Amino acid sequence: MPLDHSLVGVPGEPQERSWTSADALLYAVGVGAGLGDPLRELQFTTENTRGVPQQVLPTYGVLVAQPRSGRSLGSFDRAMLVHAEQAFELHQPLPVGGTASVVSTVTGIYDKISGALVTIENVAVDAVTGDKLVTSTSSVFIRGEGGFGGERGPGNGWRRPDRPPDRTVLQQTRPEQALVYRLSGDRNPLHSDPAFAARGGFRRPILHGLCTYGVTGRALLHTLCGSDPARFRSMSGRFTRPVLPGDTLAVSIWLPDDGGSTALFQTATEDGAVVIDRGRMGFLPARDQA
Repeated sequence: MPLDHSLVGVPGEPQERSWTSADALLYAVGVGAGLGDPLRELQFTTENTRGVPQQVLPTYGVLVAQPRSGRSLGSFDRAMLVHAEQAFELHQPLPVGGTASVVSTVTGIYDKISGALVTIENVAVDAVTGDKLVTSTSSVFIRGEGGFGGERGPGNGWRRPDRPPDRTVLQQTRPEQALVYRLSGDRNPLHSDPAFAARGGFRRPILHGLCTYGVTGRALLHTLCGSDPARFRSMSGRFTRPVLPGDTLAVSIWLPDDGGSTALFQTATEDGAVVIDRGRMGFLPARDQA
């Protein structure tokens, strides 16, 4: 069965997504919090450190806004599916635990000739109060499903600044990083099973794109927000190349020229290969905190 184009624009049924303090802690460790210095990020990795209340990493919002079961897009080899882009906006800092009601909508299916690009928007609201928590937009690229004569899809107008980055932050990943991150819910064998990874053309299991995204988000949080999640508003980026567990990542950050509240970034491996491109991050300057 080809991709189901009738899904476009039709909201799915609301689904509840709950998380606990332990889920937020596991996610933080899964995206590298505490690596190299277990005392540095205790507000994200512990719940019982004296004088250090637990907080939630902003990028955990992407998981909060994921429905428990995704909609079937059609019949295809899942080894041909890769996460292409991810963006999210936080409408308020995430609570340590809670329940969200999530509505997912396929917003487009675009023809990239060699494959299809499927875009999805998820909106998560607090299941008790109805207050909006997170809006997440993502896209997946499915190799071999293009050529159906559809629209190519919109661009985003991102350009790398014509100057060196204002900040570059190095972030190490663990060789076993994917085995830890998968415990937060993404059990795709592409990230753990060598035979499955080989079907997708990879010599070994690769790191989850959202793990690389979370590692990048930590660098942005600490560099631009003084480690304060309340100042972290939004983040977007395009996944361009796979990352292997154990790779060192370099996050290059360009501050806004006008002193505004949107920075640009790219994430690359040590050899200079860009793995997250066209990055934007929205933040509140310290003086603008409520």
